[in-house]
Amino acid sequence: MNRNLTFVISNEHVDRKLVNYLKFQGNMSTRLTRKLIRGGLITINGTLARSNDLLKEGDKIDVILETKETQDIIPQDIPIEVAYEDVDLLIVNKPPFMVVHPTRSHIENTLANGIMNYFKITNQDCIVRLVNRLDRDTSGLVIIAKSQYAHQGMAKKLDNNQIEKTYIAVVEGRLEGKDTIDMPIDRPAPESMKREVMEGGQRAVTHYEALVSSDNMSILSIRLETGKTHQIRVHMKTIGHPIVGDSLYGNVSEYIDRQALHAHRLRFSSLRDNIDVEVLAELPEDMKKLYEIVEQSSLVDKNV
Repeated sequence: MNRNLTFVISNEHVDRKLVNYLKFQGNMSTRLTRKLIRGGLITINGTLARSNDLLKEGDKIDVILETKETQDIIPQDIPIEVAYEDVDLLIVNKPPFMVVHPTRSHIENTLANGIMNYFKITNQDCIVRLVNRLDRDTSGLVIIAKSQYAHQGMAKKLDNNQIEKTYIAVVEGRLEGKDTIDMPIDRPAPESMKREVMEGGQRAVTHYEALVSSDNMSILSIRLETGKTHQIRVHMKTIGHPIVGDSLYGNVSEYIDRQALHAHRLRFSSLRDNIDVEVLAELPEDMKKLYEIVEQSSLVDKNV
Protein backbone atom coordinates (compact mmCIF):
# COMPACT_ATOMS: atom_id res chain seq x y z
CA MET A 1 0.00 0.00 0.00
CA ASN A 2 1.51 3.30 -1.11
CA ARG A 3 0.60 5.95 1.48
CA ASN A 4 2.22 8.84 -0.40
CA LEU A 5 0.09 11.60 -1.93
CA THR A 6 0.16 13.10 -5.42
CA PHE A 7 -1.77 16.14 -6.65
CA VAL A 8 -1.93 17.65 -10.14
CA ILE A 9 -2.95 21.30 -10.25
CA SER A 10 -5.97 22.25 -12.33
CA ASN A 11 -6.71 25.68 -13.73
CA GLU A 12 -8.99 26.65 -10.81
CA HIS A 13 -6.08 26.48 -8.35
CA VAL A 14 -3.52 28.45 -10.34
CA ASP A 15 -1.59 31.05 -8.27
CA ARG A 16 -2.63 29.54 -4.94
CA LYS A 17 0.08 29.12 -2.35
CA LEU A 18 1.18 25.53 -1.82
CA VAL A 19 0.43 25.63 1.91
CA ASN A 20 -3.14 26.83 1.27
CA TYR A 21 -3.77 24.28 -1.48
CA LEU A 22 -2.67 21.39 0.74
CA LYS A 23 -4.76 22.70 3.63
CA PHE A 24 -8.03 22.97 1.72
CA GLN A 25 -7.64 20.38 -1.07
CA GLY A 26 -5.28 17.96 0.66
CA ASN A 27 -6.70 18.04 4.20
CA MET A 28 -3.24 18.78 5.57
CA SER A 29 -2.67 21.22 8.39
CA THR A 30 -0.27 24.12 7.87
CA ARG A 31 1.88 22.70 10.66
CA LEU A 32 2.16 19.30 9.00
CA THR A 33 2.87 20.83 5.58
CA ARG A 34 5.71 22.94 6.97
CA LYS A 35 7.13 19.97 8.87
CA LEU A 36 7.19 17.86 5.71
CA ILE A 37 8.72 20.71 3.72
CA ARG A 38 11.50 21.10 6.33
CA GLY A 39 12.18 17.40 5.96
CA GLY A 40 12.40 17.64 2.17
CA LEU A 41 9.32 15.45 1.78
CA ILE A 42 7.24 17.67 -0.53
CA THR A 43 8.27 18.42 -4.11
CA ILE A 44 6.73 20.31 -7.02
CA ASN A 45 7.69 18.81 -10.37
CA GLY A 46 10.57 17.04 -8.64
CA THR A 47 11.97 20.21 -7.01
CA LEU A 48 11.92 20.72 -3.24
CA ALA A 49 8.91 22.83 -2.35
CA ARG A 50 8.48 25.91 -0.17
CA SER A 51 5.31 26.86 1.72
CA ASN A 52 4.69 30.03 -0.28
CA ASP A 53 5.36 28.56 -3.74
CA LEU A 54 2.67 29.70 -6.18
CA LEU A 55 1.10 26.88 -8.16
CA LYS A 56 0.77 26.69 -11.93
CA GLU A 57 -1.60 24.58 -14.02
CA GLY A 58 -0.21 21.08 -14.48
CA ASP A 59 2.17 21.26 -11.51
CA LYS A 60 2.66 17.86 -9.88
CA ILE A 61 2.93 17.89 -6.10
CA ASP A 62 4.38 14.78 -4.44
CA VAL A 63 4.03 14.35 -0.67
CA ILE A 64 6.06 11.57 0.94
CA LEU A 65 4.30 10.07 3.96
CA GLU A 66 6.19 6.76 4.04
CA THR A 67 9.09 7.62 6.33
CA LYS A 68 11.06 5.60 8.85
CA GLU A 69 9.48 5.98 12.28
CA THR A 70 10.19 4.28 15.57
CA GLN A 71 8.12 3.78 18.69
CA ASP A 72 8.90 2.24 22.05
CA ILE A 73 6.27 -0.50 21.78
CA ILE A 74 7.34 -4.14 21.73
CA PRO A 75 5.85 -6.18 18.85
CA GLN A 76 4.09 -9.27 20.24
CA ASP A 77 2.36 -12.15 18.48
CA ILE A 78 -1.12 -11.25 19.70
CA PRO A 79 -4.04 -12.13 17.39
CA ILE A 80 -5.53 -9.01 15.80
CA GLU A 81 -9.02 -9.06 14.26
CA VAL A 82 -8.89 -6.62 11.36
CA ALA A 83 -12.33 -5.12 10.71
CA TYR A 84 -11.18 -2.68 8.01
CA GLU A 85 -7.95 -1.57 6.38
CA ASP A 86 -6.97 0.88 3.68
CA VAL A 87 -3.88 2.86 2.78
CA ASP A 88 -4.44 5.31 5.67
CA LEU A 89 -6.24 3.36 8.39
CA LEU A 90 -6.32 0.09 10.28
CA ILE A 91 -9.49 -0.60 12.28
CA VAL A 92 -9.51 -3.58 14.64
CA ASN A 93 -12.10 -5.30 16.79
CA LYS A 94 -10.60 -5.18 20.29
CA PRO A 95 -11.57 -8.09 22.55
CA PRO A 96 -12.68 -7.41 26.12
CA PHE A 97 -10.12 -7.44 28.96
CA MET A 98 -7.33 -6.01 26.77
CA VAL A 99 -5.59 -2.71 27.51
CA VAL A 100 -5.32 -0.54 24.38
CA HIS A 101 -1.91 1.09 24.93
CA PRO A 102 1.13 0.25 27.09
CA THR A 103 1.59 2.07 30.39
CA ARG A 104 4.48 2.06 32.86
CA SER A 105 2.86 -0.76 34.79
CA HIS A 106 1.52 -2.61 31.75
CA ILE A 107 4.06 -2.49 28.90
CA GLU A 108 3.16 -5.80 27.23
CA ASN A 109 0.14 -7.78 26.02
CA THR A 110 -1.75 -4.67 24.92
CA LEU A 111 -3.60 -4.06 21.69
CA ALA A 112 -0.79 -1.74 20.58
CA ASN A 113 1.77 -4.55 21.02
CA GLY A 114 -0.29 -6.74 18.71
CA ILE A 115 -0.72 -3.96 16.17
CA MET A 116 3.03 -3.29 16.06
CA ASN A 117 3.52 -6.97 15.30
CA TYR A 118 0.82 -6.84 12.62
CA PHE A 119 2.58 -3.91 10.94
CA LYS A 120 5.85 -5.83 11.15
CA ILE A 121 4.61 -9.06 9.55
CA THR A 122 2.71 -7.17 6.84
CA ASN A 123 5.82 -5.07 6.04
CA GLN A 124 4.17 -1.76 6.85
CA ASP A 125 6.51 0.87 8.24
CA CYS A 126 3.99 2.41 10.64
CA ILE A 127 3.77 3.26 14.29
CA VAL A 128 0.63 3.01 16.43
CA ARG A 129 -1.31 6.27 16.22
CA LEU A 130 -4.59 5.74 18.05
CA VAL A 131 -7.51 7.84 16.84
CA ASN A 132 -9.86 6.57 19.56
CA ARG A 133 -9.49 4.46 22.68
CA LEU A 134 -11.68 2.04 24.59
CA ASP A 135 -11.63 1.05 28.24
CA ARG A 136 -9.94 -2.25 29.05
CA ASP A 137 -13.27 -4.03 29.55
CA THR A 138 -15.09 -2.44 26.61
CA SER A 139 -14.87 -4.40 23.36
CA GLY A 140 -15.12 -3.22 19.79
CA LEU A 141 -13.71 -0.94 17.12
CA VAL A 142 -10.45 0.96 17.54
CA ILE A 143 -9.05 3.19 14.78
CA ILE A 144 -5.31 3.34 14.11
CA ALA A 145 -3.88 5.91 11.68
CA LYS A 146 -0.91 4.84 9.55
CA SER A 147 0.63 8.30 9.23
CA GLN A 148 0.61 11.73 10.82
CA TYR A 149 -1.50 12.90 7.87
CA ALA A 150 -4.11 10.20 8.52
CA HIS A 151 -4.09 10.77 12.28
CA GLN A 152 -4.58 14.49 11.86
CA GLY A 153 -7.40 13.98 9.35
CA MET A 154 -9.30 11.46 11.46
CA ALA A 155 -8.79 13.45 14.66
CA LYS A 156 -10.33 16.44 12.89
CA LYS A 157 -13.31 14.33 11.83
CA LEU A 158 -13.68 13.12 15.41
CA ASP A 159 -13.61 16.68 16.77
CA ASN A 160 -16.16 17.81 14.18
CA ASN A 161 -18.52 14.89 14.88
CA GLN A 162 -17.91 13.44 11.41
CA ILE A 163 -17.32 9.90 12.66
CA GLU A 164 -20.59 8.23 13.60
CA LYS A 165 -19.99 5.90 16.56
CA THR A 166 -22.61 3.35 17.58
CA TYR A 167 -22.39 1.04 20.58
CA ILE A 168 -24.41 -1.92 21.79
CA ALA A 169 -25.00 -1.89 25.54
CA VAL A 170 -27.03 -3.95 27.98
CA VAL A 171 -28.37 -1.90 30.88
CA GLU A 172 -30.16 -2.70 34.11
CA GLY A 173 -33.94 -2.47 34.23
CA ARG A 174 -36.59 -1.87 31.61
CA LEU A 175 -35.89 0.99 29.20
CA GLU A 176 -38.02 1.46 26.11
CA GLY A 177 -38.25 3.81 23.15
CA LYS A 178 -35.57 6.30 22.23
CA ASP A 179 -34.21 9.47 23.80
CA THR A 180 -31.26 11.83 24.02
CA ILE A 181 -29.22 12.50 27.15
CA ASP A 182 -27.59 15.93 27.14
CA MET A 183 -25.77 16.29 30.46
CA PRO A 184 -22.31 17.77 31.16
CA ILE A 185 -19.61 15.46 32.51
CA ASP A 186 -16.45 16.13 34.50
CA ARG A 187 -14.22 14.72 37.24
CA PRO A 188 -15.41 15.52 40.77
CA ALA A 189 -11.70 15.84 41.74
CA PRO A 190 -8.47 15.97 39.67
CA GLU A 191 -7.29 12.58 40.97
CA SER A 192 -10.65 10.84 40.50
CA MET A 193 -10.97 7.97 38.02
CA LYS A 194 -14.74 8.29 38.02
CA ARG A 195 -16.66 10.96 36.12
CA GLU A 196 -19.97 12.50 37.09
CA VAL A 197 -22.72 14.58 35.60
CA MET A 198 -22.01 17.98 37.09
CA GLU A 199 -22.78 21.61 36.43
CA GLY A 200 -19.94 23.35 34.63
CA GLY A 201 -18.64 20.12 33.10
CA GLN A 202 -18.01 19.45 29.41
CA ARG A 203 -21.09 19.01 27.25
CA ALA A 204 -21.84 15.36 26.57
CA VAL A 205 -24.62 14.10 24.29
CA THR A 206 -25.75 10.47 24.05
CA HIS A 207 -28.56 9.17 21.83
CA TYR A 208 -30.07 5.78 22.65
CA GLU A 209 -32.73 3.46 21.30
CA ALA A 210 -34.01 0.33 23.03
CA LEU A 211 -33.77 -2.78 20.85
CA VAL A 212 -35.05 -5.40 23.32
CA SER A 213 -36.46 -4.79 26.81
CA SER A 214 -37.30 -7.07 29.71
CA ASP A 215 -38.17 -6.30 33.31
CA ASN A 216 -34.57 -6.84 34.43
CA MET A 217 -32.40 -5.75 31.49
CA SER A 218 -32.59 -3.86 28.20
CA ILE A 219 -30.44 -3.92 25.07
CA LEU A 220 -29.67 -0.49 23.64
CA SER A 221 -28.20 0.89 20.46
CA ILE A 222 -26.28 4.01 21.52
CA ARG A 223 -24.89 6.71 19.27
CA LEU A 224 -22.40 9.19 20.65
CA GLU A 225 -22.57 12.79 19.53
CA THR A 226 -19.62 13.67 21.78
CA GLY A 227 -16.88 11.41 23.06
CA LYS A 228 -16.11 12.13 26.70
CA THR A 229 -14.34 9.60 28.92
CA HIS A 230 -16.83 7.07 30.35
CA GLN A 231 -19.67 9.05 28.73
CA ILE A 232 -22.06 6.16 28.12
CA ARG A 233 -21.37 4.62 31.51
CA VAL A 234 -21.94 7.90 33.36
CA HIS A 235 -25.06 8.87 31.43
CA MET A 236 -26.72 5.48 31.84
CA LYS A 237 -26.00 5.48 35.56
CA THR A 238 -27.41 9.00 35.90
CA ILE A 239 -30.77 8.06 34.32
CA GLY A 240 -31.03 5.04 36.62
CA HIS A 241 -30.02 2.32 34.16
CA PRO A 242 -26.33 1.52 34.69
CA ILE A 243 -24.64 -0.83 32.27
CA VAL A 244 -24.89 -4.45 33.35
CA GLY A 245 -21.64 -5.61 34.95
CA ASP A 246 -20.21 -2.11 35.38
CA SER A 247 -18.65 -2.36 38.83
CA LEU A 248 -17.37 1.24 38.75
CA TYR A 249 -20.69 2.93 37.99
CA GLY A 250 -23.18 0.19 38.81
CA ASN A 251 -23.08 -3.38 40.04
CA VAL A 252 -21.29 -6.63 39.34
CA SER A 253 -23.40 -9.14 37.42
CA GLU A 254 -23.93 -12.88 37.53
CA TYR A 255 -24.27 -12.87 33.73
CA ILE A 256 -21.09 -11.11 32.59
CA ASP A 257 -17.82 -10.21 34.32
CA ARG A 258 -17.32 -6.78 32.73
CA GLN A 259 -19.42 -3.84 31.61
CA ALA A 260 -21.69 -5.02 28.78
CA LEU A 261 -20.55 -2.40 26.28
CA HIS A 262 -19.36 -2.95 22.72
CA ALA A 263 -18.23 -0.40 20.10
CA HIS A 264 -20.25 -1.91 17.28
CA ARG A 265 -20.23 0.43 14.29
CA LEU A 266 -18.26 3.28 12.74
CA ARG A 267 -19.28 5.38 9.77
CA PHE A 268 -17.21 8.12 8.14
CA SER A 269 -15.98 9.39 4.78
CA SER A 270 -12.54 8.27 3.61
CA LEU A 271 -9.72 10.80 3.79
CA ARG A 272 -8.57 10.77 0.16
CA ASP A 273 -11.69 10.33 -1.95
CA ASN A 274 -14.57 11.11 0.43
CA ILE A 275 -16.18 7.68 -0.06
CA ASP A 276 -18.62 6.55 2.63
CA VAL A 277 -17.10 3.86 4.86
CA GLU A 278 -19.07 1.70 7.31
CA VAL A 279 -17.30 -0.74 9.63
CA LEU A 280 -19.06 -3.29 11.85
CA ALA A 281 -17.72 -5.43 14.69
CA GLU A 282 -19.54 -8.59 15.72
CA LEU A 283 -20.48 -8.96 19.37
CA PRO A 284 -18.05 -11.02 21.46
CA GLU A 285 -19.28 -14.30 22.93
CA ASP A 286 -20.04 -12.98 26.42
CA MET A 287 -22.34 -10.29 25.04
CA LYS A 288 -23.97 -12.70 22.57
CA LYS A 289 -24.95 -14.90 25.51
CA LEU A 290 -26.24 -11.92 27.46
CA TYR A 291 -28.19 -10.74 24.42
CA GLU A 292 -29.92 -14.15 24.24
CA ILE A 293 -30.77 -14.02 27.95
CA VAL A 294 -32.43 -10.62 27.56
CA GLU A 295 -34.35 -11.74 24.46
CA GLN A 296 -35.63 -14.86 26.20
CA SER A 297 -36.56 -12.89 29.29
CA SER A 298 -38.46 -10.34 27.20
CA LEU A 299 -40.55 -13.12 25.67
CA VAL A 300 -41.35 -14.52 29.10
CA ASP A 301 -42.34 -11.06 30.39
CA LYS A 302 -44.73 -10.60 27.43
CA ASN A 303 -46.43 -13.92 28.17
CA VAL A 304 -46.89 -13.28 31.88
